[in-house]
Amino acid sequence: MFGKLRPVMAAIWRAPASALVKAGVHPNAVTIVGTVGVIAGAIVFLPRGGTALFWGALIITFFVITDMLDGTMARLSGKSSRLGAYLDSTLDRMADAAIFGALVWGFRIDEPSTALAALMCLTLGSFVPYAKARAASLGIETVNGIAERSDRLVIGLTATGLVGLGLPLIVLTVTLWLLAAAAAFTVGQRTRSVVKVQMEENRARSETSAASAPTDGASN
Repeated sequence: MFGKLRPVMAAIWRAPASALVKAGVHPNAVTIVGTVGVIAGAIVFLPRGGTALFWGALIITFFVITDMLDGTMARLSGKSSRLGAYLDSTLDRMADAAIFGALVWGFRIDEPSTALAALMCLTLGSFVPYAKARAASLGIETVNGIAERSDRLVIGLTATGLVGLGLPLIVLTVTLWLLAAAAAFTVGQRTRSVVKVQMEENRARSETSAASAPTDGASN
């Protein structure tokens, strides 16, 4: 859903990205700094609960924005590379683990249901990019699904920040459970794409076999 806004965000960040490129900053450096910032914001603020949830969500959001900034920088500088793509994908997983892992740790004793919801977000969310990457390795393009990484982060961080501002914790708990369910559904959507391709291949193979099979009168 929010992934569709990437072209708009890329246009917004074109100016700062251009300035960083002119200053000689490498896109991979921005990727690494952004991930370090997300991890630091998560482990320092989120486990504390209370108003720290708001400040943690705010800091994390600031550094998550660099995920768009580094991509724009790579395109402007012509420094797009397989290493950059690898770092971007791998460090995204680390950032996600820090965010939801910090929530698990922070609520594990007083609010176990919230901790469990965060754990399910972390676990099921990790399967979303894996399903896409595994299908791509097989030459199959999958649908984006209803809960891409950007969707889960925006919604999850918004709920976290609002609870930090005073909303009841149930808001975050329900949101996390819904995000976990959405992640599972997204994996199902991508699996369906693979199943559909396999069924089409099986049908084509059956039709080819039927066409090449000898008819009853072929030996006369």
